[in-house]
Amino acid sequence: MDTNHSEIDMQTGTDAQESIRYLGRVLGRVLQEQEGDRAFDVVEKIRHRSIEYHKTGNTTAHAALCDVISALPEDLALQVLRAFTYYLHLLNIAQDEEKLLQHRRAPVTTLSSTIRLLRENGISETSMAEFLKSALVSPILTAHPTEIRRQSTMRSEFAITEMLDQRSQAQLVGQDPTEIERDIEREIEVLWQTHLLRRSKLTVNDEITNGLAYFDHTFFEAIPKLHETLLTTLKGKSDADDIPSFLRIGTWIGGDRDGNPNVTADTLQKTFHRQSGHAIRHYLEEVHALGSELSISTRVVTVSAEAEQLADHSFDTSTHREDEPYRRILMLIYARLVSTLKDINPKSLAPRAGHTATPYASPTEFLADLDVIDRSLRANRGGRIADGRLTKLRRKVRAFGFHLASVDLRQNASVHEATIAELLEAIHPGKNYLAKTEEERRACLIEELISPRALIRPFWTYSEQTEKELAIFRRAKQILDRFGPGAIATSIISNAQSASDVLELCLLLKEAGILTRDGACPVAIVPLFETIADLQNGPDIMRDLFEIPEYRRIVDKQKTTQEVMLGYSDSNKDGGYVTSNWELFKAEQNFVSLFKDYGVRLRLFHGRGGSVGRGGGPAREAILAQPPGAVDGQIRLTEQGEVISSRYSHGEIGYAHLETLVSATMEASLLPGQSLPSNDTIAIMDALSAHAFDAYRDLVFGTEGFEDFFWSTTIINEIASLNIGSRPASRKSNRDITALRAIPWVFSWAQCRIMLPGWYGFGTAVQTWQRESGEQDLSKLSDLYTNWPFFHALVQKVELIISKSDLTIAASYADLVEDKELRDRIFGRVTEEWQATVRALEAITGRSPTSADAVPEGGMIPHRTPYLNSLNHIQIEMMKRARAGNDGELVNRGILLSINGVASGLRNTG
Repeated sequence: MDTNHSEIDMQTGTDAQESIRYLGRVLGRVLQEQEGDRAFDVVEKIRHRSIEYHKTGNTTAHAALCDVISALPEDLALQVLRAFTYYLHLLNIAQDEEKLLQHRRAPVTTLSSTIRLLRENGISETSMAEFLKSALVSPILTAHPTEIRRQSTMRSEFAITEMLDQRSQAQLVGQDPTEIERDIEREIEVLWQTHLLRRSKLTVNDEITNGLAYFDHTFFEAIPKLHETLLTTLKGKSDADDIPSFLRIGTWIGGDRDGNPNVTADTLQKTFHRQSGHAIRHYLEEVHALGSELSISTRVVTVSAEAEQLADHSFDTSTHREDEPYRRILMLIYARLVSTLKDINPKSLAPRAGHTATPYASPTEFLADLDVIDRSLRANRGGRIADGRLTKLRRKVRAFGFHLASVDLRQNASVHEATIAELLEAIHPGKNYLAKTEEERRACLIEELISPRALIRPFWTYSEQTEKELAIFRRAKQILDRFGPGAIATSIISNAQSASDVLELCLLLKEAGILTRDGACPVAIVPLFETIADLQNGPDIMRDLFEIPEYRRIVDKQKTTQEVMLGYSDSNKDGGYVTSNWELFKAEQNFVSLFKDYGVRLRLFHGRGGSVGRGGGPAREAILAQPPGAVDGQIRLTEQGEVISSRYSHGEIGYAHLETLVSATMEASLLPGQSLPSNDTIAIMDALSAHAFDAYRDLVFGTEGFEDFFWSTTIINEIASLNIGSRPASRKSNRDITALRAIPWVFSWAQCRIMLPGWYGFGTAVQTWQRESGEQDLSKLSDLYTNWPFFHALVQKVELIISKSDLTIAASYADLVEDKELRDRIFGRVTEEWQATVRALEAITGRSPTSADAVPEGGMIPHRTPYLNSLNHIQIEMMKRARAGNDGELVNRGILLSINGVASGLRNTG
């Protein structure tokens, strides 16, 4: 594949341009060597046809491209799909490399510039250090949108990423990169010979494996480094010995059972076995390395009495180390860690230890032994030594404990409700909890919460679902007892619609022994408000809860802090992009005001996806666009699917992203930021939201035949066959859009390049507002775009998603609809709205969202388009063949390969 991109405008820097040309040449050689001239020639023919069409846009070039593709036999189609898909994978690597180089060239880091900004605004270093003591920044890894790549291809791509970085560094200092290039070519050859698709459904265990990899790539090193950056900046200007462990990684993998029948009590247990094993094995490596480094001898320097005493407890009596107390301590620590690993999971494969030792009961005990070494070094002229690997390890233990990452529990409110109803019916036959009013339910639940009697009957046979739920909470109690309160930090109630939904979870936690009768509970109880109606009702629900003394007692025991989760995905699917974002903003404002009135600290958990249709977009802008008071030093946010890979596969890129999260949180919390919107601004947004809502709802839920259009135009049927996640795509086995999960909903629209959830309704909203308000132009909206971070971020994300859409390709997907009247009617509406949205964006921002010089961060880079478009055209051809009855193995494999390729080109699954 000769990638001579002089034919295409290059929009990235020279480093990325050179890297992708180099990787493209290597891929082309591998293709020709592995598959022969026939495959190579057809790939080149399609590539040139696509580039010609991309440059000219004329129908003749488009027809020529489609003619070549429609004539492809299945075997050649698969080779083209693989070539273009791998090319886009490599292009992503090159662009990530460019980001890395830009980060290295930056004169100041994001964090240091933020701290400087805070100083300039009168925030002292002491105040910043005090702020960090109660701060919480917590990215939560989630698996349900899923990374579409296999672990095997990810391994090769990680290796290529590292080697490409080595190549850039070698070129920078004038070294010969030939040997590195041989290794890159070898790895691309391995990649070519690796099957792109999974042969079986992804399991929760696979998802755990994927998640653990990012601790090795990024988190183990980035989190201590970030603490060091903060400490270095604030050192001497505060009384803090170290920065508290405020940056904590969480996960839903293994604990999120909402709609996922594969998550059980045993799954939860296995998750902690694997996580703890990963953490402790890492600590063992670090302790072993410390043992090599700390060869400090008492013949040269003294050590503290407590260090000597701890060394005397070591089993090591070798005369070679009798004057090296730190090494003897570390041998004891190593043996205790091995015993801890075996104690947590007797089946674990642990490194051999020469002696048995008492397991650590908690990471606090482990940290205490490390602290003995630290204090002794600092008291005996070894401060610089202590500041090295030992301090990094101590920070890791504080951040990761023995559990590695906190696992959130999540379940739908309806399941909690059914479980409580069955438990009550067993105790009080005829109770009929489900038939009670909301007030009656609350009274019943409060009565049980304060009752000393157990609600669960021993030796009683409950339904399978109830037994499963009870088992989860019992296992959670065992995990908390072993690993401490950080292991399971949160239990989330999805689809929470009433105060009783929250109280039901409280009662389940009480029955498991996690919540005590006096209100003490190590697990945060978190309602998730997802739909538009839920966002509007959420503040009233929380007010009702705060008025219940039994619930308020729980909140007070949790440092008077209440977490609330906001659902971006389902609110968008329910009401469209504009209304979802505005209702989220208003809900946050209302929560801030309500919590202030009740003297409760608000912690918001943002359930953002990777795509714009699910709340995605640049993280810093999203945090700074929050209403005043909505961050307040604490923020949790989901990192989903392909976003995890793009942000955390490379240590330096991962560090830069974490630094951005921390910097934005500090800035949003400590600086005044944006002011509350004026009444005029609120009126404008209310009008825009109402018009957008009506347009979106009318199309998706009010248009006859829309479901048929959706299922025929998109690859939603085929997504179910792609083994990309451990949960079903829909909550029901029918075509009902309301039952479809938000992830495949967005994924499907992305694949056909319509991107409907990320923009539909915006154009109509602007047009209608302008007509009804009598405004001659859109200068008011332009002013809002310039001066109001919320509206700027909203418009910017519509720009981003429009830049990834392509209505010419979308029209070819729409041609798959057999009913041409239905096709023309609905696709015509989509086209009109798209054009209206582009006109609105041009008027508001002063630039066209489809022009090459207006591509927003994360948008489509023009030189990837010809390859991505070719994949779309081949996908359409394979879908035509399958729907015409040719559903053989090669055609089906081609469809699934094309899904992988298009997602890689867009860098979005959902």
